[in-house]
Amino acid sequence: MQTTSEDSGRRRKIVLGLTGNIACGKSTVCAMLAELGAEVIDADRVVHDVLRLPAVVRAVAKRFGAEVLAPDGQVDRRILGTIVFADAQGLADLEGILYPDVLRWIDELVAASPARVVVIDAIKLYEAGIAAKCDAVWTVTCPTDQQVRRLMATRGLSEEEAWVRIRAQAPQEEKAARADLVIDNSGSVEETRAQARRAYERLGMLA
Repeated sequence: MQTTSEDSGRRRKIVLGLTGNIACGKSTVCAMLAELGAEVIDADRVVHDVLRLPAVVRAVAKRFGAEVLAPDGQVDRRILGTIVFADAQGLADLEGILYPDVLRWIDELVAASPARVVVIDAIKLYEAGIAAKCDAVWTVTCPTDQQVRRLMATRGLSEEEAWVRIRAQAPQEEKAARADLVIDNSGSVEETRAQARRAYERLGMLA
């Protein structure tokens, strides 16, 4: 196929996977990347949308019981979360129900995006198979005690509830070891912003 001058000058889309455990600051870094021009796809929001699909609602209710349904017939995510974060097999079963639709939805959003850099924000980036779709993966980290404080302050959880959610996830060190870049979010907002900006500027080498 002959390459036109327009094709040769076109820069390809870069897909960046951004992960990190609960309350480590992924949303903060995502907001910074959006300010720099990236489009952010929130995998958690996609999960929420997938949980409204009738077939998924039926599958979740069949696996976990009608008690996970709210009066309007939709999945009560707080009740469901209380169950699966304390039950590893239950969490795995839920992921098995959700992931096929989540992956399909994310693929469609990436393909439709006009942005040169598309960021997929996902805690389960590796577990869901999303990392394989990315040109690079970044992990956001912070000390565990900061995670606990943030969860208690922003989500109204007790300390015990915060620890249950933290322990339900793979250790931060595992994600950091697999990532192309680690952003340390234990310091000030400006320190994190500086790391994000430097890393974003280097993404141009992937184009």
